[in-house]
Amino acid sequence: MKNKLFCRFNAGMGIASLLMGLSFNVYANDDKPFSIAIHGGAGTINEADLSEVQQQAYRDKLQQAINAGHEILTKGGDSLDAVQAAINVLEDSPLFNAGVGAVYTFDGKHELDASVMDGRNMSAGAVAGVTHIKNPINLARAVMENSPHVMLYGQGAEEFAITQGMTFVSNQHFDTTHRYNQLLDAKQKIIKSEAKDHDYQASVNQLDANYKFGTVGAVALDKQGNLAAGTSTGGMTAKRFGRIGDAPVIGAGNYAENGTCAISATGHGEYFIRYNVAADICARVKYQQKSIIQAADEVINQRLVTAGGTGGVIAIDDKGNIATPFNTTGMYRATKVGDQPTNVMIWRDK
Repeated sequence: MKNKLFCRFNAGMGIASLLMGLSFNVYANDDKPFSIAIHGGAGTINEADLSEVQQQAYRDKLQQAINAGHEILTKGGDSLDAVQAAINVLEDSPLFNAGVGAVYTFDGKHELDASVMDGRNMSAGAVAGVTHIKNPINLARAVMENSPHVMLYGQGAEEFAITQGMTFVSNQHFDTTHRYNQLLDAKQKIIKSEAKDHDYQASVNQLDANYKFGTVGAVALDKQGNLAAGTSTGGMTAKRFGRIGDAPVIGAGNYAENGTCAISATGHGEYFIRYNVAADICARVKYQQKSIIQAADEVINQRLVTAGGTGGVIAIDDKGNIATPFNTTGMYRATKVGDQPTNVMIWRDK
């Protein structure tokens, strides 16, 4: 039997912990609940490979990010603003595969994707393949609010960004030594495999899971009952041919609908696109009346696993209940319900 760890947060009763599953789930109970959850990517995160200093660095940055969003919610602010503020912190950190910490393409550059969705009216905005936008999540929101479109790509997206007064940076702004070393390692494996098998697909499939994904995201419920979700990523290490993953694809890596749920995903994007992961979870909540806990677990730990997909999601429902299931070794994440203490976690139970 699988074990599931979940905690019930109640403003009048404190915290009670029960053992039950593969994710850390948080329940809300308030007249005007508000909650926020963030993630910094799922993957093969082995505790033995992270020093205490490194672990603390991740935890501190996750805490900073969730605090940025929670402060907005506490003051009665908008869930969309909270999501954007939290993701901006993660995009500006070299620790995560988004913004300044983005991975490299096969050609040694950075191509960034992001999306945002407003649960109030199902509006959404996304950008893909941008190379000079400091905070892609900001541009995704501008696409949603200030254009008739949902997704803009590459040069066209950046031309639109000029009209929106976005902050531009050189592509080298996103350079980091550890990501470059990952690129060199990945290219060596790909080139060696292609020389042997003459098969690009096979060479990519041989890469370790950590080369294939890495994302940041946030979901939030504000005091007005509005849900929002955002996702931002640098994509897949050594990606080629203009590859785009699930992060900017509404319904796959990002989704929000008032009265149902909000989702931000992280994982092997091809699977999340094929299986419409984010929208599938919300559909199970909406049409099958399943809890956010059950719906998210079914999709991530059953349907996706059966298909061979790896990753996880952060999910929140219209009452502020949170689920964070993942089928990898770990997932950087943090949750905060109302004014209760923040939970910052990397592995199953810590």
